[in-house]
Amino acid sequence: MSDIFKVAAVQMDCVLADVQANLRLAEKLIRQAAAQGAQLVVVPELFATGYRVEEQDAALAETVPGATTDWLAGLCRELQIHLVGALIEKAAPNGQEQLFDTAVLVGPDGLVGRYRKACLWGTENQRFAKGEAQYDAVFDIGPCKVGLQICYEVGFPEPARIMALHGADIVVYTAAFGLARLYAWDLASRARALENGFYVIAANRAGVEKQETVFAGASRIVGPQGNILAAAAEGEANQVLVAALDLAQVDEQRRAIPYLQDLRRREIAAYYSVN
Repeated sequence: MSDIFKVAAVQMDCVLADVQANLRLAEKLIRQAAAQGAQLVVVPELFATGYRVEEQDAALAETVPGATTDWLAGLCRELQIHLVGALIEKAAPNGQEQLFDTAVLVGPDGLVGRYRKACLWGTENQRFAKGEAQYDAVFDIGPCKVGLQICYEVGFPEPARIMALHGADIVVYTAAFGLARLYAWDLASRARALENGFYVIAANRAGVEKQETVFAGASRIVGPQGNILAAAAEGEANQVLVAALDLAQVDEQRRAIPYLQDLRRREIAAYYSVN
């Protein structure tokens, strides 16, 4: 079986609160990615609603599985791909309904897994509940194992390391990352890949919302050596990046710089929750 696995990062602008317009655009870009052979496609954070919809969070929230997850699943069945994106989820894990910023991984057979954002940025703390730190949520999609993260969490090395210890070959960041902190996005996305020896797919928003929130764009696919395999321009909307990943390079890089092997796991096993 070939170790070559094609992936795509979709960079897109969104229309605030216009779900149908955003899904039409996302579908167009996803189809472009699939036509280029991508087997795993990542779209940005809150791609269906836009990011600055805080006044309408409750009205736009949905269950998982739900309308958007089902829509993604339909595309996955037709195109025989896997998709990742983040949406506003309403759920009651403790018996009381709350809103979460939730990444979903969907395949031809439907929902594979979800991840609720645990590290919230700024006013997200007033909008969303913090997800439990389920950093061991690494999902097997056949050719590889995929870990899910969201936007700001690219700056936290601990979750990525835990996912690496749980076998992730790829960690995905579905994002609405701001231009003002582009320097952090650039450095952190490459650092997470290098220090763990896995691939990073970082799909970010472009555009401006409410005439004040400027998104960075700069989506990228990063190799296990921290090398950028494909990159989108800053701020330029509606781009599709495709790269062919050699999954064998994950093990090769982890042998070349054995961070995971030399990690003092026994002393920190309780923290990382791994054996």
